[in-house]
Amino acid sequence: MAARPSSASEPGFRGPIVYKLVGITYRQLDYWARTGLVTPSVRAADGSGTQRLYSFTDVVELRIIKRLLDAGVSLRQIREAIGYLRKESGGKPLSDVTLMSDGNRIYACHSGEEVVDVLSNGQAVFGIAVGRVWADTEGDLAHLPGEAPTGATAAADAPPAVAEAAGGVPPRAAPQGTQG
Repeated sequence: MAARPSSASEPGFRGPIVYKLVGITYRQLDYWARTGLVTPSVRAADGSGTQRLYSFTDVVELRIIKRLLDAGVSLRQIREAIGYLRKESGGKPLSDVTLMSDGNRIYACHSGEEVVDVLSNGQAVFGIAVGRVWADTEGDLAHLPGEAPTGATAAADAPPAVAEAAGGVPPRAAPQGTQG
């Protein structure tokens, strides 16, 4: 989840599609964009009459945030974890990452062994497999009736790697405040 440069050739999805697909309200999407939690990386709103355009990776990121919220993780903790994950990812593919949480801490596991370590310590309450969120999002966007991403012919044009979806937090170390 490194800084996401905008690209005119990258597909963009309008706000109404994004908030419905993610399962949040327009107000949440707007608030998260205005406060910098997830800003639209294809095109930001630029005055009256313009629409934000979110990239495929933005949609995956929003879905992960929604799942963390549903699991009881506070928005403050999510902001800290997302910031840390973006900084640490360095643009690397992260489809192998599984996010684990006990409701207070968030761990990024890069292997099955790390998941087992977190579970064996009795720390995890739930997990989010980023690769699965990525694949589910691809399928959901491909099946939207009458909606093609702006600037692209299909959701399949989305970036092939999960570079910004999540990652970089070792299961045993996280930024101050994120682990409790």
